[in-house]
Formats: sequence, structure tokens, C-alpha cells
Amino acid sequence: MSSEGVIMKALSGFYYVKTDEGILECRARGKFRLGKLTPLVGDRVIVESAGDGKGVLEQVLPRKNSFVRPAVANIDQMVIVASETIPVTDPFLIDRIVAIAELRGCEPLIVINKCDISEDTRLKDIYSKAGFRTLMVSAVSGFGIDSLADALKGKVNAFTGNSGVGKSSILNALNDFRIETGEVSGKLGRGRHTTRHVELYTLKNGAVIADTPGFAAFDSNEEIGGKNELQFAFREFKPFLGRCQYRDCAHIKEQGCAVIEAVDEGKICRSRHSSYVRLYEQLKQIKDWETKKK
Repeated sequence: MSSEGVIMKALSGFYYVKTDEGILECRARGKFRLGKLTPLVGDRVIVESAGDGKGVLEQVLPRKNSFVRPAVANIDQMVIVASETIPVTDPFLIDRIVAIAELRGCEPLIVINKCDISEDTRLKDIYSKAGFRTLMVSAVSGFGIDSLADALKGKVNAFTGNSGVGKSSILNALNDFRIETGEVSGKLGRGRHTTRHVELYTLKNGAVIADTPGFAAFDSNEEIGGKNELQFAFREFKPFLGRCQYRDCAHIKEQGCAVIEAVDEGKICRSRHSSYVRLYEQLKQIKDWETKKK
């Protein structure tokens, strides 16, 4: 009997699909390999039950979006966990993930953990000004965790963040998960990766979340595409696009650039524009034919 479900975990060629019957352990039909379509965690799929909790994955339904690394699909909200203290998150790492999320049609949510240790509001100020919902939380004290749980309701959420900022600790605080956590290395100022695969979990309030590897897993060159699309990944640029002196303005250092003028006037955070320039220079190394190939 066929039924619809969602892939909650993919491991060693097996897909664990949540259906009305419960979780089915499925193998994919050979046609997926022939068609070069890889089912992803988060995919809505049609499966055929074979009994005893086993099944066969028959069809992948149309996706809202998908990501290369980590391999996950149909994300509504990208939850970017950061920290103002050991380790201190570089805004560029956040901006890289925000750009990917914006271009893939999922809402970024900035979560600044460890506010019980540091009351610094630098990151909060940057991203609140840029128009993103930004929450201060503490996985240790529980501060802000209820607000975060409310922000996750009704959405499929992907959690990401640089190692050591407390992604798994936040997930434990949200729903008392038994997720392995790693101590932050005092020598390196960052933690060991403790999440080795993408897996979806359902919170008590019904929100669906994915714990993913850290920022390094996102290849911005691969996920964003061409340099010309990058300007649309910075939402605070949008009121100024089309108002530059030159039609093909790259918003880097051109005269008469409305975006640069907005930066100079304090309407756009300088750190956000610096991240844009850094990403643009990276993407400029990609040839047009490479972008079209993807």
C-alpha cells in the first residue's frame, strides 16, 4: 500500500520515512540512481509499505527548496546559532548562511546563545538593523528558550552554526533531546563537530527541526550561484537597487553607487557590506559556464 511521508533521516543508503503508519525503513528504487535524483532529508515522498516496518521509496514530490551541503530539502526557516563569547562568531559566517537562505526562499532566524556569559549586543544590533528576527538565549539558564520555541512553531527549521556555539545544547533545552554535546576546546576556542548527519526531529509543540553540521558544511560558491544574484541576498540593499549611476553596478567601489552611499550614511551596516564584497570576490572566480552547469 502506498502512502505519503517525510524523510526524517538518511543513513547508509536507508531512508527513514515518517508516515501515518509510523517510521518506515526504506530503500530507494533503482530509478533514482538512473535519474540522478538523490532523495534528501526533508523530502516529501511516496513510499510502498513492505510490512514489518520496511518499505520502498517510490517517488520524491516537488521541493520548495534544497541544499547541497548539508543535504536537506523543504526548509522554511534557517536558524543560525551564534555566540558573542568562546567561540566569538564572525559576522561573515552568519552573512554567508543568510545569503544562502534568502536565495533559497527560507527565512533566516538569528539566535545568539550564551547570553548568560556575555551581554554584548553587537551581533543583535547588526541583524536587527538589517531586518532579521534576532533572539538572545541561554541554553544553560533557559533564558529565551520559550521565545525560540514559539518562533519555530508551524515551520520546518534547519539549525546551523559554527562549532561550539551550542546548537545541540539548545535542542536539548527545547525538547530534552539526548543529543551528544562536545566540550569547547580551550586551546582552539571552538568545539568539535558532534552532529555527523542531518536528521529531523519533532518538538513537543509540533515544530520540525533539523540539526546539521556547522557552517563549514555550507559551500557558498556552490549554494549561491552567480555573483549577479548576490545583491538580492542582502535584503537591506533592496531599497537602493536600481538607483545606482551605472546599470551594471556591482556595489563594490563604483562612483554613484546607491548601496555604498547608504553604507556611508549608516543605513546599511558596514560589516554586512564587507561580507557582500567578500562573497562577491569569491563568486567572481566562478566562470559563467560553471554557474549554468549547476
